[in-house]
Amino acid sequence: MIIDLRSDTVTKPTKGMLEAMMTAEVGDDVFQEDPTVNALEKRLAEMFGKPRALFFPSGSMANQTALNLHTNPGEQVICDKYAHIYNYEAGGASFNSGISCHLLDGHRGMFTAAQVKDAINPDAFYYSQTTLVEVENTTNKGGGACWDFEELKKIKTICTNHDLGYHLDGARLWNALVAKQETTQQYGDLFDTISVCFSKGLGCPIGSVLIGDEAIMKNAIRVRKVLGGNMRQVGYLAAAGLYALDHHIERLGDDHNRAKEIGKVLEDLSIIRKVEPIETNIVIFELESHVDESEFINQLADKQIKIIGMGSNKLRMVTHLDYTDVMHERLLEVLNEF
Repeated sequence: MIIDLRSDTVTKPTKGMLEAMMTAEVGDDVFQEDPTVNALEKRLAEMFGKPRALFFPSGSMANQTALNLHTNPGEQVICDKYAHIYNYEAGGASFNSGISCHLLDGHRGMFTAAQVKDAINPDAFYYSQTTLVEVENTTNKGGGACWDFEELKKIKTICTNHDLGYHLDGARLWNALVAKQETTQQYGDLFDTISVCFSKGLGCPIGSVLIGDEAIMKNAIRVRKVLGGNMRQVGYLAAAGLYALDHHIERLGDDHNRAKEIGKVLEDLSIIRKVEPIETNIVIFELESHVDESEFINQLADKQIKIIGMGSNKLRMVTHLDYTDVMHERLLEVLNEF
C-alpha cells in the first residue's frame, strides 16, 4: 500500500467522476461549442456572482492570464513573498507580462492592508507603477492557512482608493470555504478576478477556471490562446469539474481533520522541532537540527510513504481524496515509531 502525501494533486478520478467524464456531451471549445465546458463556466460564474468564467488547463495559466489582463509591461503586482505566482510559476509574471513583484513579508503567506498601502509606489515616472494586488487563499507555502475575510475587505478598500486590481489565486479556495464556512458569493463580491483549481482538493485530473468581471475578462480567451491554452473537445475534463462540485467539496472537511490528527502525532515526537498551525489539508513541520531531512524522507519511503521536502529541514504532507482511513491509521502507526 503506497501512501502518497506529497500533494493533493496526486489523486485519480473516482469511479463516479470517470463515468461523468465518459458520458459527457462535447464540442469544439475553440468555437465555444462544447456544452459541458459552457455549463461549467456558467455555473462557476453564477456561484461567484460574476458575469464571465473561462476554463484553463492549469492554475498557473489561469493566474498568468489574470496578471496579464490586469497589468501592462513595466508595472508591478503586490503579493506575499510566499506567493505561488512568484515562487512556483517559473518566472511567468516577468516572462509573460513583463511585470515585477513587490514582495511583502507577511505571516504564513498573508499580509495586511497597512502593508499593501505602504507598498504602493509613488506616482513618479522613475517608479514602476503599482497596478495589482494578488492574494492566495489558502496559502500553499504558508501551510494551508486561511485569510481573515475582514482583512481581505480592508485590502479591497485600499485597492479601490488607489485604483488597483484585486486578484485571488484560489487554487485551494474550496478548502478555505469549508474550513471558514464562507461562500463563493462573498469572494465574488470582493475580487475582480478569481482562479479556482479542480485538480487539487477536488480530485479532478486537470483544470482550473478564471472568473471575473466583464471588462477585465473580455480578452481572457485571447490571452489563453497566446499562452497556448485553447482546447478542443475538453468537455470530458470539464465534466470532472462539474462532478467534483456536486460530490467533493463538503468532504474536504475529512482531509482537514486527518491533517490535524497527523499534526498532533508529530507534535509529540522528539525529532520534531515545530509543527505549523494546521487549518486545512496541509501539514508543514520542521525536524530538529540533528535529524537529516533526506534520511527521514527515505525512512518513510522505505515504508511506502511519500512526502515532500521543502529544504532547511522543513517537510510537507498534504491530505486528499485518495488518502483513506486505512492509510491514515498506517501513517500514524509509522510516525509513532520515531
